[in-house]
Amino acid sequence: MLVLLSGVSGAGKDTIKQQLIQKMQNVESLPSYTDRLPRNNDIPGVTYNFVTKEEFERMIQQGELYEYSMHHEHYYGTSKKLLNEKIENGKIIVKDIEVNGVENLIKILENEVKVVTIFLKVPKEELRKRLEERVDKPSKEEIELRLSRLEYEESKIGMYDYVINNNNLEKTVNVIMEIIKNEYHIAEA
Repeated sequence: MLVLLSGVSGAGKDTIKQQLIQKMQNVESLPSYTDRLPRNNDIPGVTYNFVTKEEFERMIQQGELYEYSMHHEHYYGTSKKLLNEKIENGKIIVKDIEVNGVENLIKILENEVKVVTIFLKVPKEELRKRLEERVDKPSKEEIELRLSRLEYEESKIGMYDYVINNNNLEKTVNVIMEIIKNEYHIAEA
């Protein structure tokens, strides 16, 4: 089963994903490939798989990605090989991914694997606060760039199975854990 978490930058996707992996058995992350530089808190192969722009473009040309997009001036994409290996091993995969990637993965994988989509909503001023308080301290321009996607991303909410207001981390994690358990049982039935 593939669980896709979306929401604008600062919505809590990575934090929630980490909590789910810690609290649930058989749940693993599927880090995207990206050409952006690692931040202080990034762990290569865990938060992202970091490659050069040239390597990413080679992966595109070789058909190694299910989907990819340019987001905040960097490439991000989903490896066919990594996703297929985890699915074959019976893992529940949790992936944080932007809305265009969700749209593409639903189209590509809907007949091959159970895909559950969850959108995390956070009020704009709360997002601004979270972005300003990040450890990696994004610039004011980067914060505005990320906030400018809020309206676009929220316009895609209709394609999601679940929309959750993420204003309490513990509550949000518990709700998503129940969603995963229920959807997994439905898929197994």
